[in-house]
Amino acid sequence: MDSDLIKPSRRELFAGFFSVGVTGFGGVLPQAHNMLVQRRRWLSEQDFAEQLGLCQVLPGPNIVNMAVAIGGRFHGPSGALAAICGLLLAPMVIVLLLASLYGRYRQLPLVEHVMHGLASAAAGLLLAMALRLLSKLERRLWCALVLAATFAAIAVFRLPLLWVLLGAVPLAIGLAWLARDGAKS
Repeated sequence: MDSDLIKPSRRELFAGFFSVGVTGFGGVLPQAHNMLVQRRRWLSEQDFAEQLGLCQVLPGPNIVNMAVAIGGRFHGPSGALAAICGLLLAPMVIVLLLASLYGRYRQLPLVEHVMHGLASAAAGLLLAMALRLLSKLERRLWCALVLAATFAAIAVFRLPLLWVLLGAVPLAIGLAWLARDGAKS
């Protein structure tokens, strides 16, 4: 871990992930990136990218996996529990309140417009985070080819995600291993 990074306490893990849960309703990865890397400096850009990659292949929501991994990294099971509780407490209360309000007022045009606006904002934040992460990663031709092939398999040819990942992940790991060995020579 970098020496300029900060090790959070369990209370700070709870508070940090609570702030993500409160402010990042819906798509929270951009807020998590901002909190973990830029504001609190618990992780470097590379650490965040590696954690995100791991969390994306694990079952479950990426941000929940991220909270478990980061909490566990700093304080073991109690840190993972603190991060998860912080992350999920506010959204759980908010969802229950919003569900009751939406059930009562969903037919109003204003409510429909608000829902469309929220979806657009979440998509923009996710795209901004992805572009920021891409600017920090190494650029290699084989990475672009694996990315393009994976995108084509899922988006164009509509192949099942599981089968695409079962092929793409070992391919990417093997190519990374070969590239690393080639760089050592």
